[in-house]
Amino acid sequence: MIPHGVEIFVGLEPIDLRLGFDRLSGLVSERLERGPRSGALFVFFGKRRDAIKVLFHDGTGFCLFYKRLDAGTFRLPETEPGTSAVSLSERELDDLLDGIEVEPKVARTRRPRMH
Repeated sequence: MIPHGVEIFVGLEPIDLRLGFDRLSGLVSERLERGPRSGALFVFFGKRRDAIKVLFHDGTGFCLFYKRLDAGTFRLPETEPGTSAVSLSERELDDLLDGIEVEPKVARTRRPRMH
């Protein structure tokens, strides 16, 4: 149902998880400044971060996925202050859904080769 290579955006501000398709679509447009029908996955957290909702448009309609952890909270990488959303890879989303802490992305510098 969800194709590989899809973009994934996580809203960093907590939301009321009672929101449905229309209100979540509005948040995608307003807060994340993306098109809700773009085919991307949009992930939102509740205040306690023990539950998430994922909104996705598959080309024929909206899909909504909800997950609540039995124990613990969902964790995200550190971001710059004022950032409203972060982009994740498919692997990072899998880890997030499994309740594994997503590590911050570290800029790699190339070391010169020693001959």
